[in-house]
Amino acid sequence: MNDNQKLLIAQAFENRELLKVDDVRNTVLQTLAALDEGKVRVAEYDSTAEAWKVNDWVKKAILLYFALRPMEAMDVGPFHFHDKIPLKTLAQLKGVRAVPGAVVRYGSHVSSGAILMPSFVNIGAFVGEASMIDTWATVGSCAQIGARVHLSGGVGIGGVLEPPQAAPVVIEDDAFLGSRSVVVEGVRVGAGAVLGANVVLTSSTRILDVSGAELKEYTGFVPPRSVVIPGSRPKNFPAGEFHVPVALIVGQRKASTDQKTSLNEALRDFGVSV
Repeated sequence: MNDNQKLLIAQAFENRELLKVDDVRNTVLQTLAALDEGKVRVAEYDSTAEAWKVNDWVKKAILLYFALRPMEAMDVGPFHFHDKIPLKTLAQLKGVRAVPGAVVRYGSHVSSGAILMPSFVNIGAFVGEASMIDTWATVGSCAQIGARVHLSGGVGIGGVLEPPQAAPVVIEDDAFLGSRSVVVEGVRVGAGAVLGANVVLTSSTRILDVSGAELKEYTGFVPPRSVVIPGSRPKNFPAGEFHVPVALIVGQRKASTDQKTSLNEALRDFGVSV
């Protein structure tokens, strides 16, 4: 997309009357088509800045697309829906294994080699090559899932569509997320990291590295190759002392566990089981 098209989207986002102009409508539709095909993304890694850059104009185009789309009835096999956003067809899921019950909305991109068990991928999301989205896992709007990622059963990846400048959830290449783990509010999980079952990460969750002699603390970011389990620590409240949830980094993923698909095998190196 060129700078003029990005400007048209920005102007229409501030003034929805511009959606009546053919050039503006076509630009929004072209942006969604490019997003659907993986040619543009909501966020991209900037190797120079060593950070993820949000393309807020893409998010704005998604929101404008909602404004353009009418509600309509949709029949998918024996199921009936009433929504604004169509579901992707098999022709749009090239090289993807999609088990019955897998739902992928138009405007998301699932790369070749990915496997979708009964799951949900929302608009704006990106799923990398050879990743597994396991049973009842959800990939929220605009979430960025890297290559060879495994989202185990019931994993919840939150959507971050608004405000447009807000960072989406990012799960980098080769990460493994255990069953019922939850990552929301723009948290970034570094490449090769392992989250144990039931780890919950929000933007305010304290992520404590307890693997060394000195405590290290993070929020909103799990360093690459970290092995993380759920934990808690005491906190004083007016009514007394109670424990609040935290995430504990208990070590670094070893090369010997890189090819293991069992979470228990990855955690056994550190004498923990979740």
